[in-house]
Amino acid sequence: MIKKQWLPSLLFAFLVSSCGKKSSLEVVKTFPGYPSSSGIEKINKDYYIIGDDAKNILILDSSLRKKDSISLYPFSKQRMPKSIKADLESIMKLNDNQLLILGSGSASPYRNAGWLVNVRQREKQFIHLDTFYHRFSQNGIQDVNIEGACIVQNKWLLANRGHAGYPHNSLIVTKPYFWQQQQAAPIEKISIGQPSGDSSFRGISGLAYAKNSDQLLMSVSTEATNSTTADGDIGKSYIWIIQNITSKLGWQAINPNKIIDLNQIDARFKGQKIESIHIDEETKSSLKVLLVADNDNGVSTVFELMLIKE
Repeated sequence: MIKKQWLPSLLFAFLVSSCGKKSSLEVVKTFPGYPSSSGIEKINKDYYIIGDDAKNILILDSSLRKKDSISLYPFSKQRMPKSIKADLESIMKLNDNQLLILGSGSASPYRNAGWLVNVRQREKQFIHLDTFYHRFSQNGIQDVNIEGACIVQNKWLLANRGHAGYPHNSLIVTKPYFWQQQQAAPIEKISIGQPSGDSSFRGISGLAYAKNSDQLLMSVSTEATNSTTADGDIGKSYIWIIQNITSKLGWQAINPNKIIDLNQIDARFKGQKIESIHIDEETKSSLKVLLVADNDNGVSTVFELMLIKE
């Protein structure tokens, strides 16, 4: 029997982290030459950043210094035109050599695609995702906008971001290497609740799994837009945490157990649209987290945050 946990938004309250004063922003790095960062992942000692309209992958070393790049699209300018940009929003480590990068699916055909990238050999494989993304509408997802991806044990999770005109965030649970069987790969939708008493819609922008504590971390941002393709005024950003996520993957709906207002941790988060989250280290008492921000101005920012566990 499928478990359910769905509390109407007006009836449940979210806890804003009482440990915000203990958590701290350790490092802030800005990259003016790299636009629109939307995802970050780590392989070995290097960090790989994608941008939703960038023509290449940015590579940073362990000290968050620019090291190299991997070209994806043959454009002369760094930013791709909005009408044809791939809108790469999710990046996920498959093994010690390979990354999976996904377009958002918010507009066809350019955004219904992704890449498999072997970072060691610098080999790239373009993958079409039309069949898989088109099936989302049959599973209760009106507007496709994939913004995050991660692996939880033997399940692959994708985050579909809503907007003010379609105020619904969802997790999509599927199987490994789903693009190889796009017509048959399972698609299970889990609705993610919104906090009560907030007039602005908060959209999921990234996913990361803390294996030791079995927690799903979601980067969340507010943006005044009524569609999956238009930009809007930037509001606050948050980290939402779902505890004991492996036991909830069969549920129809989940509310976050904890909400962290990033502005309450450090004023430098004000005006930053956090687009992705990566867990760099996990100890018994803390999580070292990297966040990337895209403020629609052609500049990317990386934040290193130390989160103290309760």
